[in-house]
Amino acid sequence: MDIINGNLKDILDNLYDGVYIVDRERRIRYWNKAAEELTGYTSSELLGSCCYDNILNHVDGKGNNLCTKGCPLVEAIKGKEIDETEVFFHHREGHRVPTLIKALPYRDKRGDVIGAIEIFSENSERKNILKKIKELEKLAMLDELTQLPNRRYMENILEMKLNEYRLNSVRFGLIFMDIDHFKKFNDEYGHDVGDLVLKTISSTFSNNLRGDDIIGRWGGEEFIGVFSGINKSGLKRVAEKLRVLAEKTSVKVGGEDLKVIISSGAILVDPGDDVNTLIKKADELLYRSKRNGRNRVTMG
Repeated sequence: MDIINGNLKDILDNLYDGVYIVDRERRIRYWNKAAEELTGYTSSELLGSCCYDNILNHVDGKGNNLCTKGCPLVEAIKGKEIDETEVFFHHREGHRVPTLIKALPYRDKRGDVIGAIEIFSENSERKNILKKIKELEKLAMLDELTQLPNRRYMENILEMKLNEYRLNSVRFGLIFMDIDHFKKFNDEYGHDVGDLVLKTISSTFSNNLRGDDIIGRWGGEEFIGVFSGINKSGLKRVAEKLRVLAEKTSVKVGGEDLKVIISSGAILVDPGDDVNTLIKKADELLYRSKRNGRNRVTMG
């Protein structure tokens, strides 16, 4: 017997939000069109599989795998309604996408719980980032490969933020990031795979920023993030979040999932800093992370 009738299916198929329904064994029984657009996975690929097969591989902001522990759908099957919360799912192309989800029990006509329904949508902050990207395209300040702001734009941003700091004491933070063992991707799998790694990690970065923050490609496998109105503990949380989401990002080559990890140096602007001194200090912290084992953040 179908878990969803035709009229309800027509309504759900025309929603802008992603919707999927699982039965009590957590098998996916319905996957709407918006879910296909948001995740890259079609309903024909997912129907009949279990949500805990880690296809979407939901994680929270700390990198915890929600499919194996803390799954909102499990609680919904128990009859609980799960309020809106942010999770990060694994897009078909490999990057992490921030979404706001809500899980509800799915009941039959008698009121018995026969499964759970999850409703999800992109975090609105990401829409602000996409708008910003469109503006950058007009200024020809995007890196062609990654579609992130390029070095020229980031230098301009740093000058602007430094001027704000000198005039109005508006402090900001800088995170310098580098993909660990990037040469190995090029040497062992070819430059096409290296380019794919750069594009995939760039998508993870750009999808997971606050509206006023920005990350650009500095050069090669190096990236710089500028974070406004932030203190040291806040900067550390952001740097760790990006590190964890990078670690949860992968690129599929053949039948192999290539994991991506980054090392970072994070620092707050100080009086007397200019673009060169700020970059130099962050770069030194980055290479301290490299020397201490990689896949870590070093704070200034």
